[in-house]
Amino acid sequence: MSERRNVLTPEALAMMDAIARTGSFAAAARELGKVPSALTYSVRQLEDALDVLLFDRRSRQARLTAAGEELLHEGRRLLQEMDAVANRVKRVASGWETQISIAVDSILSSLTVFELCEAFYALNPPHGPGTRLRLRSEVLAGTWETLVSGVADLALGVSGEHTPPAGIKMELLGELHMVYVVAPHHPLASAPEPLTDAALVHHRAVAVADSAQRLTPITVNLLPGQDVLTVPSVGSKLEAVLRGLGGGFLPESLVREHVQVGRLVRKEVLRMNQAGRLYYAWRASPDGSAGRSRARLGLALQWWLEQLERPATRAALLQRHSGWQPGLLG
Repeated sequence: MSERRNVLTPEALAMMDAIARTGSFAAAARELGKVPSALTYSVRQLEDALDVLLFDRRSRQARLTAAGEELLHEGRRLLQEMDAVANRVKRVASGWETQISIAVDSILSSLTVFELCEAFYALNPPHGPGTRLRLRSEVLAGTWETLVSGVADLALGVSGEHTPPAGIKMELLGELHMVYVVAPHHPLASAPEPLTDAALVHHRAVAVADSAQRLTPITVNLLPGQDVLTVPSVGSKLEAVLRGLGGGFLPESLVREHVQVGRLVRKEVLRMNQAGRLYYAWRASPDGSAGRSRARLGLALQWWLEQLERPATRAALLQRHSGWQPGLLG
């Protein structure tokens, strides 16, 4: 048992990750600054100690066996945990996290997110407070998944369908009003209102793919048998609708200017008007004792939560999809 434990070093796990990501021993060796034969030898040592085959030798590429896939999956998790431990130790020493990861649903205002980043770095110009920011663009259940899986420290734009587990805190961000829009040259632009499901089902819908990898993906406003164009982000969905590739529900604040100048046509639909509540959530201390005081959180996460307590910041995240608004962080 001790021999198996001794071979499962961070270096060995990082080597497995590099081979899987790059697809070959040669490419992984270049990334790690080693020769391919050294990686081959290290893999064989790992296989001998674990008494398993990690790679399919019949394949010319570095194809993992089922055992190799499991080691890769668990190894990545262990590496993340090691980084998290180092981060917590650093935070205890200085109060500021080494890194903070923020998952942002693509339906929110990216302008506002980057203004918050500017304000954060301005705390100690020109380099900021020493905490690296890592932004992740996610969609629907994927935003929540990154938080509960430990990938993100803060998630913006999660739905109220999720029940927070121990160690996760959640607060209301606000309501997002959704409207159905099509391009002026789309057949539905001149159709009588309100549009029924029987009318919508014969026309392509544009949908944003849920970025969740493990949780059940969320599907919204798609009808059985309806043709669907799936895109990776809300911005891509807007572009597709503007081009007449389909119709779809989008935030009213995002399409307002397009409707005003005639680039889009807003259509009333028979189904219930879309208005969804969105929340922001964060990882509290493991025992969940941070509560509202947040005294045990890192200073960087505390700063972001303080900004999110401001009604102007929450409103801007939900509504300000274009233009600059003075006084957001004043």
